[in-house]
Amino acid sequence: MRRDAHRRNKSLVVNLMTESPSGRPIREAASSIAEANAGYMSGFGNGFETEALPGALPVGRNSPQKCPYGLYAEQLSGSPFTAPRVTNERSWLYRIRPTVKHWGRFEKASPGLWETAPLNSYEMPIQPLRWSPHEIPAESLTFLQGVRTMTTAGDAATMVGMGSHIYLITRSMVDEYFYNADGEMLFVPQSGNLRICTEFGLIDVEPCEIAVIPRGVKIRVELGQGTTMARGYLCENYGGAFALPERGPIGANCMANQRDFLTPVAAYEDKDGPCAMTVKWCGSLWRAQLKHSPLDVVAWHGNYAPYKYDLRHYSPVGPVLYDHADPSIFTVMTSPSEAPGTANVDFVCFCDRWMVAENTFRPPWYHMNVMSEFMGLIQGVYDAKPHGFAPGGASLHNSMLPHGPDMEAFEHASNMELTPQRQTDTIAFMFETRFPQKVTKYAAEHTSRQEDYIDCWADLRKHFDPERR
Repeated sequence: MRRDAHRRNKSLVVNLMTESPSGRPIREAASSIAEANAGYMSGFGNGFETEALPGALPVGRNSPQKCPYGLYAEQLSGSPFTAPRVTNERSWLYRIRPTVKHWGRFEKASPGLWETAPLNSYEMPIQPLRWSPHEIPAESLTFLQGVRTMTTAGDAATMVGMGSHIYLITRSMVDEYFYNADGEMLFVPQSGNLRICTEFGLIDVEPCEIAVIPRGVKIRVELGQGTTMARGYLCENYGGAFALPERGPIGANCMANQRDFLTPVAAYEDKDGPCAMTVKWCGSLWRAQLKHSPLDVVAWHGNYAPYKYDLRHYSPVGPVLYDHADPSIFTVMTSPSEAPGTANVDFVCFCDRWMVAENTFRPPWYHMNVMSEFMGLIQGVYDAKPHGFAPGGASLHNSMLPHGPDMEAFEHASNMELTPQRQTDTIAFMFETRFPQKVTKYAAEHTSRQEDYIDCWADLRKHFDPERR
């Protein structure tokens, strides 16, 4: 299903104010920004400009002596000032109060089950791992309370590596705000819709869509309209920001196209009252009390901003004669490292597609890989694991540990009639990183871990016969 109805090709004025009998504007309730309609601008990495009040965006300059409407000018930089133009990321925000005013005396807060690389020492025997879907609990959990870290890799303090998480949400954040200084966050909803209220505007995201919140961007995560609980996956990218991969010989089209990425138009919240700001910094959570909402950006321009993408728009390419191509052809976005062709993190999507290769074993082949793979299933049936890998579940095939199709998948794929097949209504994904992923104590001991997962290869038979070619 296309999401064209949600697109906007120009700035959208989101009116979060009403007028009093005297004609003066008055604030609406705290939920006003959440009740506004989301609007978007299309394009990946574009230089955008948008304003929620006419004339709020200065023309021809970034920091005038006096900004329209009495706003403050503030720059948010996602890269060093001297980064090359092609990788330089920054946006100018025109806000009711500068971020230094969204500050207070921070006190250490419990991170709950959110962990950060490098992990404290916890070891378990090396082996492929798989988890059944986490049950959504009856207890009240906001986004911050509902993050459960499964694996981490690298070192957040040196800005390399990633964390793989599950989130479980049963309650919207109210008068609570958050930003992550350790990395950008890639949301992958699996069940239930989310509304992510950001200082740049509103993002509505549903299963089969993703949302990316850059490092340092303030948010409030709410359950979407009609949603009472939500479950999904979260990739915390400590390294370079996600970018679109080079297509190489594929050429100018297919894979993920820039036009399908949507960035929100400006929407602001002018709200006084007690609220809390939580910041994740170097693996710790810190919380301060505020007297007003930090989602008060009335206008902004730049290329450092949150965005969403519909995985159903991914245009796959693949073998049309023989052999199974490398899974890299399904890369949606990549976080680059200093080594060419070696990703800090790749986000890979296995979506609906035709499989037509002849005289070919069509599922993923058996292999050992220097990269480590955390997989999740949004919907459908994954062809290499027809049983045991359920939507909402996860698996980990770590660096240089063997994996591949289970016995049933092997036998079926080896003997099936190779007619054209269409894989339908299935979306699986992978967080793939060059670092070994360390399993958290929570993930290793959770009841959802399938302790018999390794047995799925136990029945693979010996077919070798030196007398039969």
